[in-house]
Amino acid sequence: MGTLLDMRSPEKGSHHQDRVRLGQQCCGICLWSQEEYSCLTSQNFMICTRCWNWQCSIKTGSLRHELLQLKVSAKVAQQKGGRNGIKGDTQTSDDDLASEVVSHCSSASETASVPEEGNEAINEQMAQEEAENKLRECIDNTMDKSAKIRQNALESLKLAFSSKILADFLVERQVTITDCLERCLKKGKGEEQAIAATVISLLCVQLGSCKEGEDVFKTLKSVLINIFTDKSASLAARHSTATALGTCCYIAANEAEDLASCLACLESIFSASYIKGDGLVPSHNSQTQVLHYNALLSWSLLVTICPPSKIQKLLENHLPKLPGLLCSDSVTLRIAAGEAIALLFELARKIDPDFLYEGTDQLCEKLKSLATDSNKHRTKNDRRKQRSIFRDVLHFIEDEVCPEETIKFGVECLYIDSWVKRRVYDAFKEILGSGIRHHLQHNELLRDIFELGPPLMLDAAAIRANKISRFEKHLYNSAAFKARTKARSKVRDKRADVL
Repeated sequence: MGTLLDMRSPEKGSHHQDRVRLGQQCCGICLWSQEEYSCLTSQNFMICTRCWNWQCSIKTGSLRHELLQLKVSAKVAQQKGGRNGIKGDTQTSDDDLASEVVSHCSSASETASVPEEGNEAINEQMAQEEAENKLRECIDNTMDKSAKIRQNALESLKLAFSSKILADFLVERQVTITDCLERCLKKGKGEEQAIAATVISLLCVQLGSCKEGEDVFKTLKSVLINIFTDKSASLAARHSTATALGTCCYIAANEAEDLASCLACLESIFSASYIKGDGLVPSHNSQTQVLHYNALLSWSLLVTICPPSKIQKLLENHLPKLPGLLCSDSVTLRIAAGEAIALLFELARKIDPDFLYEGTDQLCEKLKSLATDSNKHRTKNDRRKQRSIFRDVLHFIEDEVCPEETIKFGVECLYIDSWVKRRVYDAFKEILGSGIRHHLQHNELLRDIFELGPPLMLDAAAIRANKISRFEKHLYNSAAFKARTKARSKVRDKRADVL
């Protein structure tokens, strides 16, 4: 858009074009003649090509345009009154009138900014009210007679709980939601029970370890255990209840009896994959192996909050048997067993720095074979994942070196430098999915668990200031790629020697 160099009001005549640098052509309503015009525009003003008076480049019909038009009309009326009067001193010059337009335009802009800020607050409040209304509707729909409607309502609650912080809203309706979820578990079938169990886990994540969270766990614990141990129940429902049982107990269990009962319940399921007395590896179908896998993960999560006396008993009972799971046909169950072994070693060394396990040599030999496994009957992705995990487990057992990982969320970072932290983070990541970073930023429960402190209060300017540019990100990625390539090349060349 062009810029007007001469800011004086041009006089009528054929020489006016020489006094203006032409800008973009547009049309509008002249504030002076109240007629349509085609004009020459600058940044804030336009010149009418009919009367050659200054115009303000404000959108016609906007609030600013109406305010400016009222003020200028009043000024024009006052000017005409002065010119028709007896005294000539009351007349207003064109230059004074143009300056008045400038001041009116500025004041109109300031006046319009106030409603814009107010509108943002109103829009946020309306959006929040609309979201709460939808949540109320979903909660009501979980009691509907149609199984399809109940399942869709549970899916909506699952999405909302995983992506937003709704603790205040849920505390007020904790009893109602608990009753609805209990009904879905008891009356529903298969997929509905599985989704309801996941929603229960998310509800405990939202409520935290407060009284309301404890009430949810105490009310639904027996129902979850019944479904989890019922062999006639849907395997999908049993998978989800295994995860829900471990998560809810980890968050809301306030008594040692609850922890002990949940551990015993989970042990009774995955221990079916232990090698029997005859030395044969039990054979189970893939769905049952997934059930044992979920049970072992939940068990490992609960082990992280056990007192030292309980850990000693777990070491005696399970550490000699867990290596047998490394012979399972399921790659996920083998990996879960390897991580559980590393977790028990880490907890045992915290209790006793001189901890020694009698079967360490045999265990390391088995881990080495899994870390270099190249059997073609396993998929390439399974082999790669298995080798990576068991290399980390082997290095930790032999050298007490734990793999480190950095999780970035917003302007903060979470450093995972132990098997305990890794198990806890993976458990919440499985439940929250893509919402894990949002909860790490704002969920007080997760920030307390990972010792991140209270949530940070950052404005938009601070967030933008901490963001790196696209070019800087490209340079960082290029450097990281080169370093990773060099490191992997060394590992590929000397992997056999290292292991």
